[in-house]
Amino acid sequence: MRSDLAMALVLAAAAQAFAGSAPDADAILERAYAHYRSQSSATTVAMTVHRPDWERHLDLMAWTRGQDDGLVRFMAPAKDAGNATLKLGRDTWVFNPRLNQVIKLPASMMNQSWMGSDFSYNDLAKSTEIITEYTHRVAANEQSEGHTLWTIEAVPKPGAPVVWGKVAFKIRDDDLIIEETFFDQDLKPARRLRTERIAMLGGRLYPVAMTMVPLDAADQWTRIETSEGHFDMKMPDYFFTLSNLQNPRQ
Repeated sequence: MRSDLAMALVLAAAAQAFAGSAPDADAILERAYAHYRSQSSATTVAMTVHRPDWERHLDLMAWTRGQDDGLVRFMAPAKDAGNATLKLGRDTWVFNPRLNQVIKLPASMMNQSWMGSDFSYNDLAKSTEIITEYTHRVAANEQSEGHTLWTIEAVPKPGAPVVWGKVAFKIRDDDLIIEETFFDQDLKPARRLRTERIAMLGGRLYPVAMTMVPLDAADQWTRIETSEGHFDMKMPDYFFTLSNLQNPRQ
């Protein structure tokens, strides 16, 4: 009887210790997003859009502030230079220099293709919708190249206004997102974003080359390569405004 009680106490203590050391999926995901964006960021990016019969190259600069604000401005080629997108919270505007017009995008367009690429407008500033509108759990872990790699599954909260039925992340123990797989509402894998190269950028390890691949299209992908990055700098108050979107200040 005493031995049974002792065994029960040992098992209970072991279970409590395991629970205390079990990884927190919310914390892992939030740290990964914070590592990618920081309090603010400014990056120089080259984007390649590849299709079976053509390929397109664009240069852009991107800035973020806080969790949900972002500005992207295209620098080249000449026909695309000046096009820009501003995201403030849940609101997004685009500026077309040829029309000299700012257009506010409806929520229904946020998951549409951005500049003909395989990225959506919601992808631009690493929208925190995935943190606020989904619940998360650690589905698996593995060892890879000397790191622990967590698999985090994100499932929409009841009634959440989101497009994806599930998102699966692979996140390293140094807060780098290695892979994201997006599932449609039937839980079929629809697209995958893979980190292809990691390097020091702005004083931190950073995913400097990432490729988005739609899983239902052969020989189609979009790659973004970051050549410069600065983080946690003070941003001017005017920077994330409609005025600066249309008439950028130096």
